[in-house]
Amino acid sequence: MTKEEILKRVDEEGIKFIRLQFVDIMGIPKNVEIPVSVIENALDNGVLFDGSSIEGFVRIEESDMLLVPDTNTFSVLPWTTAGSPVARIICDVKKADGTPFLGDPRYILKKEMEKVRKEFGYVMNAGPEAEFFLFKRDEEGNPTTITHDSGSYFDLLPRDLGEKVREEIVTTLQSMGFEVEAAHHEVAEGQHEIDFRYSDALRTADNVVTFKLVTKTIALKYNLHATFMPKPVRGINGSGMHTHLSLFNEKGENIFYDKNGKFELSDEALYFIGGILKHARGISFIANPLVNSYKRLVPGYEAPVYISWALRNRSALIRVPAARGKATRVEFRSPDPSANPYLAFALMLAAGVDGIRNRIDPKEPTNIDIYELADEDRKRMGIKTLPGNLMEAMEEFLKDSILVETIGEHIIEKLVDAKKKEWDDFRIHVTDWELKRYLCIY
Repeated sequence: MTKEEILKRVDEEGIKFIRLQFVDIMGIPKNVEIPVSVIENALDNGVLFDGSSIEGFVRIEESDMLLVPDTNTFSVLPWTTAGSPVARIICDVKKADGTPFLGDPRYILKKEMEKVRKEFGYVMNAGPEAEFFLFKRDEEGNPTTITHDSGSYFDLLPRDLGEKVREEIVTTLQSMGFEVEAAHHEVAEGQHEIDFRYSDALRTADNVVTFKLVTKTIALKYNLHATFMPKPVRGINGSGMHTHLSLFNEKGENIFYDKNGKFELSDEALYFIGGILKHARGISFIANPLVNSYKRLVPGYEAPVYISWALRNRSALIRVPAARGKATRVEFRSPDPSANPYLAFALMLAAGVDGIRNRIDPKEPTNIDIYELADEDRKRMGIKTLPGNLMEAMEEFLKDSILVETIGEHIIEKLVDAKKKEWDDFRIHVTDWELKRYLCIY
């Protein structure tokens, strides 16, 4: 969308305010709202803001930052402010002089995509399946972990509030230009999934951030709390963000498909899988970024633990769905929806392309239930596991030069510091489990 088209639509729809949106290094949406009277200047020159107050951005002595609107992301929000329509534009964060800011997650993804485009002529498409829970709120409006239903996978609950919420989320997303492919109840009580059509990795990352915002906003309207926390309730499935990945060339051809190849997969597809498997332990630090993420990555709850690939086996870390031709893709199953999508997609692309560049052999697919194998059998087959906690994942990430180079020193320094503090807070916290287990005995 051009600047002129934006100005025309703002005038036609009576929009009074524009939200300039971006994310911090944790992937948390931030925004500044400007009146429509200054939108033309904002589109031409950007908007200065104080970056020192944003998680992981800059120090106070270098705080002036610039929001540069990406006009292609203009969208009218399906709710109002003070009775007037509101629009949003996603922005790139730059230094005050207009040069790229190395702490902007969106820039990190754009940089990696451009690097791969120049080297190979490839564009990575991504299609995430972000799961979430809907919980009741208490009388004071605070979130609980009490689910609103007792449904399970694909259940139809026509009288259930969750059905209404999910339907409104879908219609809202469609009004914002999303192509929604499926919406359904997930395995756990109160758990849902809405899948939107794949697109290039940058647009998809933008869409993930928007999807989360819309989901939380619509849930609040029904006095429910939507959470993308990976494992909010012990003993039931956690929420994942399985991500379907494919590479297309400049002719619009899916390079993962080869009708004469092994499993009808091209060498590039197999090498891409090999690259993801090689770097999977380090990717976990970004794709599973919370202490809580590793409560989900345990056997028994449909979350992948073992580093392997398969054609249809859902116990593997990477699955290749049956579709072929233009729909050929690989499904990376460990990421969860708390991940910063810009950083997560950047690492998936870097890892996969490293596999292509270095012809990394993924070996034969593991088409058996890995959960049922004995430990000695998994060791004999060379099947490793994902990290068991956040600190282990951080160690794996920091010793992986490909991943470190992709994210860059600025974000790594800020992110590592934040995650060490998170781990220390968790480590010294006395939990209810400890009190129940030890208080009376000792």
